[in-house]
Amino acid sequence: MEERLEEPLERVLERMQARILIGTTYFGIQTFKCPLDFWVYQELLYESQPEVVVEIGNYRGGSALALAHILDALGKGRIIAIDIDQRKIDLRAKRHPRISWIQGDAKLLADKVASQIGGSERVLVIEDSEHTHANTLGVLRAYAGLVSPGSYLIVEDTNCHHGIADGPSPGPYEAVADFLAEDHRFEADRTRENFGITWNPRGYLRRIG
Repeated sequence: MEERLEEPLERVLERMQARILIGTTYFGIQTFKCPLDFWVYQELLYESQPEVVVEIGNYRGGSALALAHILDALGKGRIIAIDIDQRKIDLRAKRHPRISWIQGDAKLLADKVASQIGGSERVLVIEDSEHTHANTLGVLRAYAGLVSPGSYLIVEDTNCHHGIADGPSPGPYEAVADFLAEDHRFEADRTRENFGITWNPRGYLRRIG
């Protein structure tokens, strides 16, 4: 690495994307997460102290387990994990007592999820399901009302064609733009991107109203 100081950022991002998709694990579970963003997640969890984290899109459960371990350290909170297909969830994540699992289309499950959250509980939502524009915008519209004032609705992989060449176009980045134009309760908190590299550009949406 010390011999690559002049390497273009595009190449760095390509190498990071390959590492995330091929070799990134949490407790041995394949986990598609940028570690710089996940560090920001633990900062947000410590700052906001949510009673409920809703994770939409779970893959094998590695990130849900990582979030549960942070909540273990905080001594509070639970996770509602939603995915259209949870058959590949690792048993270590499946058995963690802080995580409850709901299988199905997240857009159609918002009322069910809301029924499991108390009116006074502080909520943070992470959207990491299918990255098409239509799905992302639909999820944002369905779950925005669950996010507590001052807390966050995090939209993952907004770097599709805005940092890396992969993913749908239009995709999450464009869905965020459309969502912010119609829902003025939220703003993009760009300070959460201060590592300089993020897989969620303009994706840290803070509820301000």
